[in-house]
Formats: sequence, C-alpha cells, structure tokens
Amino acid sequence: IIVFALLAIPFGSYIQPVVVMSAIPFGIVGAVGGHLMMGYELSIISMFGIVALSGVVVNDSLVLVDAANRYRKRHTVSHFDAIVWAASRRFRPIMLTSVTTFLGLAPMIWETSVQARFLVPMSISLGFGILFATVIVLLLVPAFYLIVEDLRGLYTGVDIYTPIAPPGDGSGLDTSDSDLRAAPEATQEFSPS
Repeated sequence: IIVFALLAIPFGSYIQPVVVMSAIPFGIVGAVGGHLMMGYELSIISMFGIVALSGVVVNDSLVLVDAANRYRKRHTVSHFDAIVWAASRRFRPIMLTSVTTFLGLAPMIWETSVQARFLVPMSISLGFGILFATVIVLLLVPAFYLIVEDLRGLYTGVDIYTPIAPPGDGSGLDTSDSDLRAAPEATQEFSPS
C-alpha cells in the first residue's frame, strides 16, 4: 500500500502504479521457479529476497513507464509510439541492471560453504526473480500500459494511436532532458563532411 501511494503521487494517477507494480507477481513466480530448479525450499530468508526483488522490479517498470509518460508529454506522439520509444530507449538500462544484479548474485547462489548456506535462498529469490521479471517488464508492462490507456480512451474518446499535442508552445522540445530532446525519427547519425 505504501509503494502504491508513493507511486500514485508523482504519476497523478491511480491506475499507472498498478501497471508499474504488475510485474511483481511474475518476479515471485521466477523466485519460486528458481527455488524449484536449485532444489531449495522457500524459507523466511527467501521472503526477504522476494521483498528486495519487488523493489528492483518496481524500479525497472518505473523507468519504462516514466520514460513513456515524459516522452508523450513533450512530443506530439500517441501512447503507442511513446511506449515503443520508451521500451527501445530503456531496454539497455533495464537489461544491464538485471544482468549485472544476477551475475553479482551468481557466486552466492552456487556457494557451497556452510557459512553462506543461510544466504543462498535469498540470493536465489532475488537472482532468478529478476531474470524472469525482466522479460515481463520488457514485454508485458508495455502491453498493460497500452491496455490501461485504451480503456481510458473509451471514456475520454482518445485512441491510443492518436497523437496528443504537448502542452505549451507546441514545439515539443525541452532541453532540460537530453533523452527527450528529439523524436527518434528526427535523430541522425553523425557523418563527417
């Protein structure tokens, strides 16, 4: 409930935090699957790993949804174009976060010493949950985002494929954020002349 409230305030919406938090159950599925694959039973230490997993999964989803919202507000694009842009633009940061976290946990997951045995279930929960949830964040969170916006469009009459003009002077440019300065179709590779 606290996470939901903290997400609802900056989003200004009660629905988008649900989209952001929608990947948490899938992370739990990955954690349980990791325990089954590694032959460990769920324990209270595993639950601590699942709590940490929830934070990482929410962060990955938040990066994606926030990028789509900010891009849509600054450019004349549809919800569909905004989420496609955000997914392609934020793919690398999300993947790097998840892969480096798993690789950092890998030595602990396969640790065999007696001293580290009590931390292995937590590492399994966090590591395997992140691997599974990353795929969900990159595939299902954009789909959930579009479903929510499509349902909202039924009430407002705005289609998810209809471009929305940004507020302000209509230029759509905000130089305060380098990621959002130019639309993807306006960017060109540097070619020396």
